[in-house]
Amino acid sequence: MNEQIQALQRMVDASRHIVFFGGAGVSTESGIPDFRSVDGLYHQQFAYPPEEILSHDFYLQHPEAFFAFYRAKMVAPNAQPNAAHRKLAQMERAGKLDCVITQNIDGLHQMAGSRRVLELHGSVQRNHCMRCGRAYGIADVLRAQHVPRCSCGGVIKPDVVLYGEYLDDGVLAAARRAVRQADLLMVGGTSLEVQPAAGLVCDYRGERLVLINKSATRMDALARLHIMDAIGVVLGQLRID
Repeated sequence: MNEQIQALQRMVDASRHIVFFGGAGVSTESGIPDFRSVDGLYHQQFAYPPEEILSHDFYLQHPEAFFAFYRAKMVAPNAQPNAAHRKLAQMERAGKLDCVITQNIDGLHQMAGSRRVLELHGSVQRNHCMRCGRAYGIADVLRAQHVPRCSCGGVIKPDVVLYGEYLDDGVLAAARRAVRQADLLMVGGTSLEVQPAAGLVCDYRGERLVLINKSATRMDALARLHIMDAIGVVLGQLRID
């Protein structure tokens, strides 16, 4: 265990209200691509830019193209939780972790056993009919060959926040409360570029801010501890009593 991991271990041992805020880098170790890295979706060639495809307007105007991209790139039905997901669930069971705040939509935290998860951008696991509101699972979206439709004829929309849509006010407010009450805020696998989610770091009032990311972020200088490594590698080394 190197010095940085030892320093993180000491902070975890001394904390009782830990909050973890994570982004796409938490799930890349489960084989789910991110957006901004060299191999991310933003650096791949598609008929339209990914940020345009994943917009509310594009969803309404080009549903066939939206769902073709969505099923191929945004849903990973065979993905499994990695060491980071499992360690966070263990920390919650041990009474160390208050909640996970995630920008991810894959549901892997819940699959690993985490119960208190605030999903800022929604989840691919939840879907609903735009006409009647009936709930559907991810299997219903994957089964559809083209645009998934409800038995009433309405289009089924994934419960994910698209570009041009607002985050859920209740989820965002709960995330801010959790961050303000934390005695250790661990931020991992996120570039801290997407607002308003990235602004959550500014709500932290404590002295133990830890940033864990493979690349630098614009908030590195604010951190008490900055570890440039894969989140699963880092968290996997922690001992939770």
